[in-house]
Amino acid sequence: MPILALVLVLIQASATPPPAPEAPAAPVLSGPTVALDLSQAGQSLGTITIVLRPEEAPLSVANFLEYLRAGHYDGTIFHRVMLDFMIQGGGFTPEMEEKPTRDSIRNEARNGLRNSRGAVSMARTDDPNSATAQFFINVRNNHSLDFGIRGAGYAVFGQVIDGMDVVDLIMQTPTTRRGEHGDTPTRAVIIQKAYEVESVAPPPPPAPEAKAGDGGPAVAPPEGR
Repeated sequence: MPILALVLVLIQASATPPPAPEAPAAPVLSGPTVALDLSQAGQSLGTITIVLRPEEAPLSVANFLEYLRAGHYDGTIFHRVMLDFMIQGGGFTPEMEEKPTRDSIRNEARNGLRNSRGAVSMARTDDPNSATAQFFINVRNNHSLDFGIRGAGYAVFGQVIDGMDVVDLIMQTPTTRRGEHGDTPTRAVIIQKAYEVESVAPPPPPAPEAKAGDGGPAVAPPEGR
């Protein structure tokens, strides 16, 4: 090969970018699982399914489930919707009447879970330990809400595992001001029913490869209270 051609081949080879590293696999979540059936203007919007994280946020999960089992969330709305930020609900009726709550709980934001896209967190006031029934779903990575970034942080206690398309749809709904409440959807987004579903369990470990003659299978199948 002529020297010039060899140089060009080497230049082209060096200019070829290395293959991108494979993204790490998403962690497999397991735990109590709940579903929110939603509607707007009499039409179904779909269902948001959330796996809860009792190991990391035991107080928040127990609190949320107690409200859910009492029917507190049925008929409430997502009353605060902020584009490219989050959607918040669990505290108001479509008439913007705040529902009564139990005592507030301790902030569990220091549990290592981050306010990433799809994370479900407890809403609260400026008092870090003021969360009661309201929650919000992060529409993007909002790590400034994590513990220690800008203060006490907001406690993550669950993760959307199905229905983020519904969350994104809600996030794009037009909003207005209703009394003292801003960023309120012009047409109410209603939680028709909040209920427990079969818990998500981690997949079983793969079966060992079959040895010759054993007949076994080779592969196993933001602010609020």
